[in-house]
Amino acid sequence: MELRHFRYFVGVAEELHFGRAAERLGISQPPLSQQIRALEAELGVELFERTSRRVRLTEAGTAFLDEARKTLAQADHAFATARRADRGEIGELTIGFITSAPLTPLLSTALFDFRKAYPAVYLDLTEMPRALQVERLTERSLDAGFIRGVEPPVLPPSLVATMLLEEDIMVAMRTDHRLASSPALAIADLVDEAFVLYESKLGSGFNEHLTHLCRNAGFEPRVVQEVGALSTLLGLVAAGFGITVLARSLAALHLDNLVYLPLDSPGAISRLWLIHHRDMSPVCRKLVDIVTAASTCSPVCRKLVDIVTAAST
Repeated sequence: MELRHFRYFVGVAEELHFGRAAERLGISQPPLSQQIRALEAELGVELFERTSRRVRLTEAGTAFLDEARKTLAQADHAFATARRADRGEIGELTIGFITSAPLTPLLSTALFDFRKAYPAVYLDLTEMPRALQVERLTERSLDAGFIRGVEPPVLPPSLVATMLLEEDIMVAMRTDHRLASSPALAIADLVDEAFVLYESKLGSGFNEHLTHLCRNAGFEPRVVQEVGALSTLLGLVAAGFGITVLARSLAALHLDNLVYLPLDSPGAISRLWLIHHRDMSPVCRKLVDIVTAASTCSPVCRKLVDIVTAAST
């Protein structure tokens, strides 16, 4: 029994006339009659009572009609589902992100746009460090990830990184701090300060980058506390444990007794990267297209980074 047998049967059952049904189905009447006979033979029941004057459903035919319609509807749904999946309109995506990523307007807006455009796609988002994201992507238990890092991330050949955002670094401190009224700070201004930072194992190489900037200015940063959450980081700064440095987009998080000052030093930047498989699924391609379209990094800038990345691998 094939789907066409269900369609032929439903056509005749709704028209109750083999000629009209054949015209509707786009076949000639004799083959249609033969197919209905074959269907009845396979089922072992008569579906229609036929006379020279009329065609009508038998009791078995009436019962079969409802089920045949359900079967055709389910088949149509299955076909449509396959096509939508091929177009990337349905499915599931597993996404990793570092703590600060969802707080950037670029990413939050892109994820909102994606969910609005593809509401049937389930997004499974998990916060995880950069190294774990790369590991999970390599294992293919992750579809995409969002990480930070000044330099292009070192990735296996199966993965690719796209720079989405480059932004300045800000210094966060209490409003009563001795430097709080400064219009901007140089890295050398922080020589005697205590730093509160993210744990290095969670990070994106940011602590190492800060250490490099400080050493170029002639001193070692004095890190008094490392934490695992942004709320803890800002809370400890607000409590006077020290100062911290973070990307400009995170300065949108206001605490009453904190102030954010620009760090005006060469190399004091943070970059947000999207990492994903080179051979993406259709639904992942939709996400990548929306996120990169929202990127503030120009195509020329991304091309330059791609060249640098390729040269380093």
